[in-house]
Amino acid sequence: MISQSEPLTLRGPSSVVSARTASRPHVSSRSKRYNRSHTGGTSYIPQNEFPVFSHSGDVEILIKAGGKENRYLLHKHTLTRCSGFFEASTSQEWSKASFIPPADTSSRELTRIGEDSASSSGNEAARSRVNSPMPRKRWRYELDPGSDGDDIPMLVQKEANTLNTTGSAQSSSLFGGGGATSNTPTTRKVSHSHTHSTNSFFRSVANLSLVPTKVDQDAPLSQADADLLRDYDNLFRIFYNYPPLLDGINIADAYVQCKSLLTLADQYDALAVVGPRVDHHLLQFQSRLWKQIAKYPVSYLRLGYLSRSKVIFQEALIHVVGQWPAGERSIRQSFPDIVLDIIEDKVDELEETVSRIEGRLFRLNLTNSRGERITPGTSYLDWLAVSFFRQWLADNTSPAPLAPPSTRGHSSRDGGPSSRATAVIASAPMAPNLASLGRTYRTLGSMAGASYLGHDECKRFLKLTPELYSRDNLRRFEKRIDELKSAAREIVRPLMGSGLELELERGAVTPSSAGVSGSSNVPIATSSMTSYLTCVRVMERDLPWAVED
Repeated sequence: MISQSEPLTLRGPSSVVSARTASRPHVSSRSKRYNRSHTGGTSYIPQNEFPVFSHSGDVEILIKAGGKENRYLLHKHTLTRCSGFFEASTSQEWSKASFIPPADTSSRELTRIGEDSASSSGNEAARSRVNSPMPRKRWRYELDPGSDGDDIPMLVQKEANTLNTTGSAQSSSLFGGGGATSNTPTTRKVSHSHTHSTNSFFRSVANLSLVPTKVDQDAPLSQADADLLRDYDNLFRIFYNYPPLLDGINIADAYVQCKSLLTLADQYDALAVVGPRVDHHLLQFQSRLWKQIAKYPVSYLRLGYLSRSKVIFQEALIHVVGQWPAGERSIRQSFPDIVLDIIEDKVDELEETVSRIEGRLFRLNLTNSRGERITPGTSYLDWLAVSFFRQWLADNTSPAPLAPPSTRGHSSRDGGPSSRATAVIASAPMAPNLASLGRTYRTLGSMAGASYLGHDECKRFLKLTPELYSRDNLRRFEKRIDELKSAAREIVRPLMGSGLELELERGAVTPSSAGVSGSSNVPIATSSMTSYLTCVRVMERDLPWAVED
């Protein structure tokens, strides 16, 4: 008789027990549970987590590139919330969903058969039918590379699973059901122990089919295939609020990866979800990002537009407007009209401000001791200083003259261009170049006035009138030029404003009293890192997605 106070234990041979005890330290029951092998009779319990939600997933996605295949078992409600593509393709109109029994249907059916055969009670049979799992709606997508090398790979919806003529599920997908199970009743009585063992076996087989698989793990992947797998994985990671796997060290590589990911998100109408993640990742580069935007403003303008990044879009837009019309052809070909309209509006605003300030500069004059405006009759030397300044201003704000076309067949008797051709050239309109104007106004607004109209230039100019040239007259002439420079510096202050993070971060700006839009506290670039104007102000209402919404 066994004592009630002592637990019943099963021990192996003493040699085996002693060997195990001596060679392995004490392990807690918690550790034993997690270190238990999944082979043999113990069933494998799959994890219900990304990328394979083996218990609750209802959308299977297969991404195959090169020799590898990534499998995902995700949720319809998550995919449709994040992607317009999945919302449309799983709708009643376009859906190809199938009703599939759960993965462990076979084991449950065997259990029900055994219970129905062993019991003659109608209540037992009814209870078994109630406990039987109901078919669920499933979707399946596979990546179609297309028939042509220029085709863009796209997910295509397939039949998720089917039932054969005997009613059994047949599929090699993550939904399980790999074997055929007959639903024909049998009169053979199945013992309880045999039923339990069969349940464990079928559950193990079904659950193992839920593990994500990769075909030919050792096969080398091309860079394009590796990028494709990475982009889709990042897309689904973002859908489930996981951070995308993007380069956090090399900003050039990070840009390429983010651009590729945004292109894919645009393809599946998921920019609203993916954009903020890309924005967050790139903004971590800070100063390195601002430098890259200054080098490639058009490229980052598109990236900022796709990701709906206010900071990146604004930074790139300021560079684009300041250098206009540089990059105009590329922008017109690759950007939607809404972005082009915003650029043209900002260019018009800047040109209007430049035109207004330019008029003030050309009207700039000096006064004598009595407060009268300088004229050739009142002070010829001072009038020469004003003329010298205006000539420099005209030379540096006028567009470069166009080179005359070939004169073959249109030459005059002396070999020069004909009068008609000369008239056409003279009357041809010249497109404004904001970049060249920016250099001029940056020079006028700089604190280093000696960068233009310096001592040597003043000396050469005054020597053109020998009777006026003297040391005293040269000092007086330079003093009057400095007065004009100081007045011009104040006039162009609104053009010296900067909205660039590049200049703000380096401490290259100081507060100003007025800007292009007339607002206060506009930063003024004191040691600008750009040669063009960066005073454009981008408001919330100027963002393209604000206009679209």
